[in-house]
Amino acid sequence: MLFSAFGFDLFFLLFVILFVVILVRNLREWSRNNASPRLSVPATVVTKRRASHYNGTTHTGSTTYYATFQFESGDRLELRLPWRDAGMIAEGDHGTLHFQGTRYLGFDRDSTT
Repeated sequence: MLFSAFGFDLFFLLFVILFVVILVRNLREWSRNNASPRLSVPATVVTKRRASHYNGTTHTGSTTYYATFQFESGDRLELRLPWRDAGMIAEGDHGTLHFQGTRYLGFDRDSTT
């Protein structure tokens, strides 16, 4: 009886520690993004991808969208896209990327593409 109560307490403690670690990491990234300048730079969409999230063998209905942008310098940056923008951006699009740290703010496609 004591062992099973100890096991539950240990599991609960590990769960709380994991929750706090994830919370602190997300708050740190949010703070770094807020401290970063808002940039608007010419870029090209080089790749897009999506990640579907599964719970065991069943699909949860959650999908995360990403796009990799390449700047004129040749540097690349992958950003998470909101679902409403993911379908509006295509590989090969040229335009102006607006971002702040790792936070995607928007993409204005050039009218010539």
